[in-house]
Amino acid sequence: MSTVQGAGVVVTGAGGGIGAALARRFAAEGARVVVNDIDSGRAKEVADEIGGHAVPGDASQIVDEARDALDGVVDIYCANAGLGSPGDAFADEDIWASAWDVNVMAHVRASRALLPDWLERGSGRFVSTVSAAGLLTMIGAAPYSVTKHGVLAYAEWLSLTYRHRGIKVHAICPQGVRTDMLAATGSAGDLVLRPTAIEPEDVAEALFDAMAADRFLVLPHPEVAGYYQARATEPDRWLTNMNHLQQKWEEMRRR
Repeated sequence: MSTVQGAGVVVTGAGGGIGAALARRFAAEGARVVVNDIDSGRAKEVADEIGGHAVPGDASQIVDEARDALDGVVDIYCANAGLGSPGDAFADEDIWASAWDVNVMAHVRASRALLPDWLERGSGRFVSTVSAAGLLTMIGAAPYSVTKHGVLAYAEWLSLTYRHRGIKVHAICPQGVRTDMLAATGSAGDLVLRPTAIEPEDVAEALFDAMAADRFLVLPHPEVAGYYQARATEPDRWLTNMNHLQQKWEEMRRR
């Protein structure tokens, strides 16, 4: 029997891409799924497809409504909604603020609403869709890279703080995934992400493998582990290699 059979699951940003793939996979495994998206039409479409519950709106504000839809109990919360905010150090303040609010604070707010119940009953699972940018970085996307580092740090903090009290945390860190967000990355995505891009369903499969192994890091692109190790052990060499990519990208944009 599936380990999520009958579980109450919430997936934010589930109107398409990784979120929709996660919602479909959880439903296929017998979970009761709440589908959240800022786009109410897309949320309803996916929910109708999988026999779930559509709860559209701001991902950081829907825990109570989602809990009601699941008869009072959320077992697994997938904080998947995110912004792929491009820009450099001179990006507008509102771009930085929106990236921080969606990519980090939505996870903080959701966990704040979930933790009291989870800690009282001694179980709960929080899944953060982070990105390999949170372990590494992404050229041409300072707000995205910085906030993804932030949400990875928060997921780590949740795990180290509450794992002895039954709270399980997973951080999904893929590179390129064939979604609307990848399409919006333009030439930087073409250079760095598109050559090894995978399908959203591959990300869902990687999450289920990690849940079965009780593994914090979910790496749909296994090679990211090596890049992460190189970044930690040889930071100057790693930064030099990334700077070469930056220069190549700048050359592409001048053509």
